Amino acid sequence: MKYEPIKHSIDHFISRNPFFKRIFFRLVDLYLLRTWHVHKEIRKIKPFFKNGLHVLDAGAGFGQYSYWILKKFKKTKITAIDISQSHVDKAQPFFDQSGFKGRAQFKQADLTKYIAEGSFDVIISFDVMEHIQEDRKVFINFYKSLKNGGLLIISTPSDQGGSGVHDHEHKNVGNASFIDEHVRDGYGVEEIKEKLNTAGFSKVEVKFTYGIPGKLSWILLMKFPISLLNISKLYFILLPFYWIIVFPFCLILNYVDIMIKHKSGTGLMVKAFK
Repeated sequence: MKYEPIKHSIDHFISRNPFFKRIFFRLVDLYLLRTWHVHKEIRKIKPFFKNGLHVLDAGAGFGQYSYWILKKFKKTKITAIDISQSHVDKAQPFFDQSGFKGRAQFKQADLTKYIAEGSFDVIISFDVMEHIQEDRKVFINFYKSLKNGGLLIISTPSDQGGSGVHDHEHKNVGNASFIDEHVRDGYGVEEIKEKLNTAGFSKVEVKFTYGIPGKLSWILLMKFPISLLNISKLYFILLPFYWIIVFPFCLILNYVDIMIKHKSGTGLMVKAFK
């Protein structure tokens, strides 16, 4: 299943009017379990934002995480980079019009090549590393781009089915991912620790996300609808009615998932310190 064409279709629609994009960001904050886990982790370092931080949003996509951080932390500045020039071209005018001119700068860049020596207090990278084959290069670049004492926060699928590999029915693909653009079926805990330590990070903390409640929520809110849209865009008409039915139940599942400690899960939340 290809996810990027759907993302670009959504981006094209919501970029027609800043109001559409703001509403979309609010819905994403409520809808996606990943954002619940991300917001929880960022709130934990809230005291560090008081004096203003420079944050790198590595693989910013629509820019929803940058938007949330800029709204919450008034002195923070963000450099947001993405491989897609289209995402960058649509995001910069929106952020300028939203009152963040001078605080948010969007750039097109390849994470395997991008280095800004000692520039950032925090680097965030959410739903990105599973798309990049040369991940060791990226981790080294992250390390070089952080200031001493800086923090890297990553959210990515685990190797326990985080990309939907175990449910993917596709002939002759082996362990292909549910999302075709993924180059790996997530990370093992020890694997990502080793790669980050080798890149230079002194301390790495990893915990599971998307336990049983989160995985069920993901199937209902993401996997099933996206599978339908890959069959036909006409399902856009029917999906709002489906979401109205399942959404309240999934809100409960999301809340439970962020409140409990998981012994295993299909997602990983990673923090690495320089």
